[in-house]
Amino acid sequence: MNAYVASVIEYVKKKHANEPEFVQTVEEVLSSISPVVDAHPEYEKVDLLTRMVEPERMFTFRVVWCDDNGQWHTNIGYRCQFNGAIGPYKGGIRFQPNVCPSIIKFLGFEQTFKNSLTGLPMGGGKGGSDFDPAGKSDAEIMRFCQSFMTALYRYIGPDVDVPAGDMGVGGREIGYMYGQYRRLKGVWENGVLTGKGFTYGGSLTRPEATGYGAMYYLQEVLAHEGETIEGKTIACAGFGNVTWGICKKAHHLGAKVVTLSGPDGYIYDPEGVSSSMEKVDYLVTMRNSGRNKVKDYADKFGVEFFPGQKPWGVKADVIMPSAMQNDVHMEQAQQIVANGVKYYIEVANMPTTNDALQYLMSQPNMIVAPSKAVNAGGVAVSGLEMSQNSERIVWSAEEVDEKLKGIMKTIHAMSVEAAEEYGLGYNLVAGANIAGFKKVATAMMEQGCF
Repeated sequence: MNAYVASVIEYVKKKHANEPEFVQTVEEVLSSISPVVDAHPEYEKVDLLTRMVEPERMFTFRVVWCDDNGQWHTNIGYRCQFNGAIGPYKGGIRFQPNVCPSIIKFLGFEQTFKNSLTGLPMGGGKGGSDFDPAGKSDAEIMRFCQSFMTALYRYIGPDVDVPAGDMGVGGREIGYMYGQYRRLKGVWENGVLTGKGFTYGGSLTRPEATGYGAMYYLQEVLAHEGETIEGKTIACAGFGNVTWGICKKAHHLGAKVVTLSGPDGYIYDPEGVSSSMEKVDYLVTMRNSGRNKVKDYADKFGVEFFPGQKPWGVKADVIMPSAMQNDVHMEQAQQIVANGVKYYIEVANMPTTNDALQYLMSQPNMIVAPSKAVNAGGVAVSGLEMSQNSERIVWSAEEVDEKLKGIMKTIHAMSVEAAEEYGLGYNLVAGANIAGFKKVATAMMEQGCF
């Protein structure tokens, strides 16, 4: 490893010792881009990497809201505007009890390189709150979102920072936040948020985009190996928008998604969740119920439910972790290898611990694809939504889908090219990190390392 890269990793480990998720993603990215730094000694001369691993700005704010019983609550809100070298900050808002500075920073850092890979002019950012939307009424969620936006609105804008949805934040929450933004600003800046409803500037296909993009990326990987997606069995996690999009596209492409998971365990459907649109659509029903229980699927369709377990021991052609960060540890990685899985396609942000990821990548017969490339379809369509907003046009679902497919094909090709340039073979993890890094680094150098 390049000595300068190693020194910056040690700097992050010491300075951010209480932020494990952030340290983990910095170490994973910087380790991959070491060959690039070897070829560019000017990066060390201006200490580019230390600038790159610290956010341009990050702030916290209190969010005070009243529940339906008249009880007041205080939560913490966050926004990390990590890197704006190639465009306005862009990244989701996450509402989950475990949201903390470490998670927001790691997501913002990852988003910087993910957005770079799309080829669209978007910098990296992320935000959220430790608010838990589960079990809350629509009125409570509306009051929380309005309070959240009242604190945030001064620091975002179409040319400054464009938030989107993430875990716990869907079209409903975006609508409440945009309504409050418009009320406070008194202007129609519909490019300030993405993931909006179709009646007020949203893009068709946005809810499905991350899942669709992941499937298009998988198609490119399979094509590289001389295979097709028809008939492939896929093990997924979660049952939110991302997994729903995967299942929906799998139904159209002839693949079979056999697992879903939730906080209560996982289900195994040998016929395939994607075998009928009735099953695929039921994921939306489950999500909207607010129960957050995957067992509901097992009860409705008569399939096996495994309480308190994760689906990574299931034999499948493709493993697609699509729920949470650090969902796959070494124990699960070893089971995946023992099952003879060839394709490990990350979809959630950083779903694999670093030791498990290195172990999977070390397997000679396994292909590993990183989340920053695989799940870039969501932010890519958000970028397309921004374009439609600025031009006051609406593209059809078919047009958006075709553009998304082209972007995912290009991301795969860029990753392959970057890895091959540095003699790394078909290493999609390193290739994605290098391709994303090079664009951001060049822009920072050209702007005086801002």
